[in-house]
Order: sequence, then structure tokens, then C-alpha cells
Amino acid sequence: MSVPLRILLVTDSFPPVCGGSGWSTFELARGLVTRGHHVEVVKASPGEHHEPSETTLDGISVTNYEIRAPKVPFVRNMVKNEQLWARLASYLTRRLGAGSFDVIHGQHVMTTVPSIRAGLATGTPSVATVRDYWPVCYWSDLIYDPSQPALCPSCSATMMTRCLQPRAGAATVAAWPMIPYMRANLGRKRKTLALSDAIIAVSSTIARDLETRAPEIAGTSLYTIPNPVDMTALDTVYLAARRPMPEPYLLYAGKLAVNKGVQYLLPAVASADVDLPVVVVGDGPMRASLEAEARDRRIDLRVLGWLPREEVWAWMRHALVLAFPSYGPESLSRVLIEASALGAPIAAMNTGGTPDIVHHGVTGLLSEDASAFARDLATLAADERLRGTLSHAARAEAHARFSAVSVVERVEQVYRSLLDPRAA
Repeated sequence: MSVPLRILLVTDSFPPVCGGSGWSTFELARGLVTRGHHVEVVKASPGEHHEPSETTLDGISVTNYEIRAPKVPFVRNMVKNEQLWARLASYLTRRLGAGSFDVIHGQHVMTTVPSIRAGLATGTPSVATVRDYWPVCYWSDLIYDPSQPALCPSCSATMMTRCLQPRAGAATVAAWPMIPYMRANLGRKRKTLALSDAIIAVSSTIARDLETRAPEIAGTSLYTIPNPVDMTALDTVYLAARRPMPEPYLLYAGKLAVNKGVQYLLPAVASADVDLPVVVVGDGPMRASLEAEARDRRIDLRVLGWLPREEVWAWMRHALVLAFPSYGPESLSRVLIEASALGAPIAAMNTGGTPDIVHHGVTGLLSEDASAFARDLATLAADERLRGTLSHAARAEAHARFSAVSVVERVEQVYRSLLDPRAA
């Protein structure tokens, strides 16, 4: 029988209020506990800079570590990066020394660097999960100009002058002196990431981009392991969830923002001539413009805002089509994994790690541009037999590849390989 491990997970996000990365960390923590390990979580976030406070979730000890971060652009980023790194690394170093942990595992952009530093300071093996593009893009999304179809090829000084313009507007020239800091910030992230004992990329695309854009990590063990998803809970919803509305509907679930490709949603619905209510579970900066566009196009749009997970799953379970437009490179969408497990027929745009989930014509329809996305919406809405075929295959694929049971076991194997090379 394997010896139980003591694991410290350090994250930017954790339930009960969080996004996909937080739920992925929770599923990892819960899965490790189920496998007999001792797990503690440190969640770091901007706040009022109180002393660390303790809570529990499902029996897992969670320490909330806050740092005051002003809302001034760039200043806030420096606080959330360099200042937080130094303070959190010091705290984690003390925690590792007192708790005799076997492994420290950084989960996201604010917490990975201090986790690795604390591991180095105490001789504790460190693992870093990379869920988006923070090691290779200052903005973590590779978007240099939302008006351009292409993504940023590299974080050079020239490209940074271009990516500042849509973000700084009239103050662009005044923001140019920040470019040396931005480049240094990325350099520190990559060099520190290279000092971890193992890196976990959540999708094949993230792994390839790290290998291409972050040459510093060439000597670091790199694994591709997806985010874990609780299939048991989803199966319960699949069998028991009631229809949230009587008539068929097209569903979009997620943040209403440019990087999510929301700007493509209603034009595609109009082009596909899909006469269905468009239900949106989510919210964000594009909500008002989306609602105005729906009125102009006379599309029946129903924006529900953010809902509890179980309610979102019920909407997914009974959706005629789940629409997944995309602009920024999705690292590995939890929405798509959950929708697949619930049997929702999916039409998705091909960016980032989406092909790891949606295989065109097998587990969904995958389009290369907005026009093809519209055609896929029309095809799915009209073809009941195709929807059933894709739904069945998507459920089987999701259970086989993304179940928390198998994913957490793979992460544990990474831990053990660091403690005993014979287990690698």
C-alpha cells in the first residue's frame, strides 16, 4: 500500500465563489483526500490584507491569505505579482517548515511563483499547474488587439506597444515606460517556473505553447494532465435534472467578454436562421451590448446571470445545442467538459485546448471561423439524429478522459515521481 502524502495546494481561486480554475483545484483536493492523502489549501487573493483566516470546505482546511491591491492599473498588477510573491513566499516557507509537507503545488498565476520559491527555500518538491498563458503573455490571453483575427505571436517589445493600445487607449504613449517592467515580469515568471520540479499543462496546446514560447523550461519535466471533473455529480444531474424551460433552446454558458468570442454568438445565430430562444448563463462586460444587439436582430435572448453549478448543469443537460464561440485561446474549457459529460450537443470554435475535448464530427462540431460556426449551429439545430450520436460519444469521451478519479491518480503519480524517481 502506498504511503499517504502531505500536500499543500496554493491557489488564486477556490469554492464556494470561484470560476473553473477554482473548481478544478477543489476537485483535485477532494480527489487526493479520497485517495488517503492529507491536503491543505492556501488561497491568495486581493482583499483588505487581514491576517490569514482559516475555513474548511468538505473537511479540507483552507487558509485565506489576502493582500491589499489598489484598483490603479499596473500598480494593481505589481501588487498582485511582485509584492504578493514576496509576502506569500515568506508565509509558505514558514508553513512548509512547520507542516512537514511532502509536496507544494501551485495552481495559478498569482500563486505559482511564491509556491516554487517556498519549495526551493525548504527543499520541498514543487509542482506547477499552468491553466492559461500567464508564463508567456502579460495579459494571460495572447490577445494583442481584439479587432484583429490573429493572436499575438510573441511578447516582444514591439508587440507590447501594440497590445497596450486597446487597453490604455488615449494613455498608450504614457504607458510605454511600463514595457520594460512587463517584459521583466514575464521573464521572472518563466525563470521561476523552470525551477519547479514538474510542470502540469492542462491541455496539449498549453504544453506546446510553453515548449515554444518559454525555452527556459526545456530542462523541467512537463506533463499534460487535464483538469479533473466530478463525473458522479454530473451523472446524477444527467439522470434526474428537470427541464428548466419547456421549449427547446440554444445555450451559451460563461463570461460575456471579448476573449470568450461573445461577439460571434448572435451574428452566428442570425446567420444560421435558428429560431430558438438563446439562453445565456453568465455575465460580464459585454452584457449590455449583447442585449442591445439581440433587440436589433429580434433574437429572443434571455440572460440569466451567474447561477449555482447545479442549475447551470440542468440548463446544459437539456440544451438543444450548446454554442461555444471563442476568440482568445481556451486553455481547457470546463464548460465544454461538463457539457460533454451531460450529453449536450456542442458547436464550438477551434481555439486553444478545445480540440482536446471536441473532436469534429465525433463528440461535437468544431469550426475554424465564425462562418463555419454559424453553419454548425444550423446543422445541429436541424439534425436530431446527429445530436444524439454526438451526445452519446461526448459523454463516453468525457468520462474516459476527464474523470476526477483517473486525473487525480495521474497527478499523484507526478508527486511520487519527485519523491522517488523509481515511481516516475
